[in-house]
Amino acid sequence: MVALVGPTASGKSTVALAAAEAPGPQAGRVELLSVDSMAVYRGMDIGTAKPTPAVRARVPYHLVDLVDPGQEFTVREFQAEARAALAGVAGRGHRALLVGGTGLYLRSVVDDLEFPGRFPDRARRLTEELDAAGPVGSHGERDALARLHARLETLDPVAAGRIGASNRRRLVRALEVTEGSGRPFSSFGPGLGSYPPSRVRLVGMRPDPADTDRRIAERVESMMEAGLLDEVRRLAAAPGGLSPTARQALGYRELLGHLEDGVPLAEAVAETVRRTRAFARRQWAWFRRDPRIVWVAPHQDPVELILGLLAEPVQD
Repeated sequence: MVALVGPTASGKSTVALAAAEAPGPQAGRVELLSVDSMAVYRGMDIGTAKPTPAVRARVPYHLVDLVDPGQEFTVREFQAEARAALAGVAGRGHRALLVGGTGLYLRSVVDDLEFPGRFPDRARRLTEELDAAGPVGSHGERDALARLHARLETLDPVAAGRIGASNRRRLVRALEVTEGSGRPFSSFGPGLGSYPPSRVRLVGMRPDPADTDRRIAERVESMMEAGLLDEVRRLAAAPGGLSPTARQALGYRELLGHLEDGVPLAEAVAETVRRTRAFARRQWAWFRRDPRIVWVAPHQDPVELILGLLAEPVQD
């Protein structure tokens, strides 16, 4: 397997598609696997830059449209789906090219991480506590998140140091596990600071900060022109609506603020750009710590590099 990683708007999807469609010995034998925590949701198409039906008709593309947006979907469930998809690719005698920027989801496949179980009653109480404080993004919710983060600092300072006070989903999950299991959330697995040998070859698209900022602004503008607001409105009004996780997706959270709380549209769009740029920087910080990643040099052809790695003999 080869994984192509990098921040959002770094060109990963374009390069991956070019590799899958390139002529030569690997022609017709490369299958793509999306590693995106939000592309798993059906109907969340524009805001996730999901591969279009036309692209998916040309190249096998796995791990998209797995569940309805009203459902919660965990990294543990993603890992199981990825294992099944990879087994299918291997069974067909093909090669898998993973592409995406959700670091934890990638590590779940690359390092076969072990994840703690679920404690639904605890998670429900935590979510209800936040919901009672006010709508997403409100002062009340932010104060409640700060209180939960302080609680996590007491119970698991390592996890609290890794999770921002505004990251509702990860904060709830860390407290769910810590309080439900009686064991610190950070104690599960080998730790994300460990980078053991892996059968997966990692290739990284190195970002240029100024270029990334420009491309993000252009992408958000293109998404709005393509009908992202209508997509969010339709999904929010559908039976089941959007799960707490799906509501946090870039662009969706901000436009829900416009639709539900009256945030001016221009302000919501500007916040989407700002938050996406901050997310890209966090992605870069996450990936650059991994010494196993081979970063594409300015003079290199990333497609050629990927195809060379895919052509290597399979290691047991």
